Amino acid sequence: MIAAENAPHFRRGEGHLVRLGATARRTAGALLVVAIVALVLPAVAFAHEAPETKQSRWVMTDWMMDTFFVFGGLALVAFVAAWKAGYFQDLDRQAEIPLLIEEEDYYTPEWALDEEEWADGDADR
Repeated sequence: MIAAENAPHFRRGEGHLVRLGATARRTAGALLVVAIVALVLPAVAFAHEAPETKQSRWVMTDWMMDTFFVFGGLALVAFVAAWKAGYFQDLDRQAEIPLLIEEEDYYTPEWALDEEEWADGDADR
């Protein structure tokens, strides 16, 4: 009964070939786009072989400054958005939390603990 209901949606016999043809066309189109891009990109790589003029000496400086200002502007916008969202509230209180954790001192070598200044015990916190 279910097969009879679904029968109008599928062609018998040649349905697989129709779907295969559409897939092959889609794949061929994607490969064509990739091939065109692969052939165009080397031409872009040779663009740096342009003759040097007074203005062309500043091209790298121009794009470096543009990039600096674009990314600096985006960073400023992100900072202001985070500030307005309240992510920078109570930073002093948040900084105290790691200081309250007592851990064994892995970093001070044994010879440093034998010095005179440590003879009285740990420093006051």
